[in-house]
Amino acid sequence: MTNRSAWPKSLLDKQKGIRGTSMTSKPVSALLADLGVTRSHSRPRVSNDNPFSEGQFKTLKYLPNFPDRFESLAHARQFCAGFFYEYNYVHHHSGIAWHTPASVHFGTAETIDKARQTTLTAAYHDHPERFGRRPLPPQMPTQFWINQPAPETQIN
Repeated sequence: MTNRSAWPKSLLDKQKGIRGTSMTSKPVSALLADLGVTRSHSRPRVSNDNPFSEGQFKTLKYLPNFPDRFESLAHARQFCAGFFYEYNYVHHHSGIAWHTPASVHFGTAETIDKARQTTLTAAYHDHPERFGRRPLPPQMPTQFWINQPAPETQIN
């Protein structure tokens, strides 16, 4: 058995690099592509880009009652807990067909849409003169974007 501490540092570095995790694993971008996660290009070349979190943070930061500074960590947690409850369970978002994020996450959006359709149908039958055509509830999008990239054009 050889004493590795006697080996030159450059040789030790090369040996560690040959079978290290960075040499045996695929790049994170390739892993995400394999999992079907598409890249966001709202902030190119930024490693920590999460446009949904960034959008929520901007909404939080621009609230009329957002304090100039928090009195303590407990105060910050209390403020944020109230905001996130309101944002996720009370506020109806236009981008998800006027549902709350909680109703979409927990799978109640379809039931809510059926109740909306029942109400709209009843209103249509009671007063058809108010409607140009039979009303439908807003449709849930199949893809969600904050900054949707421009469609790519094909050149033939």
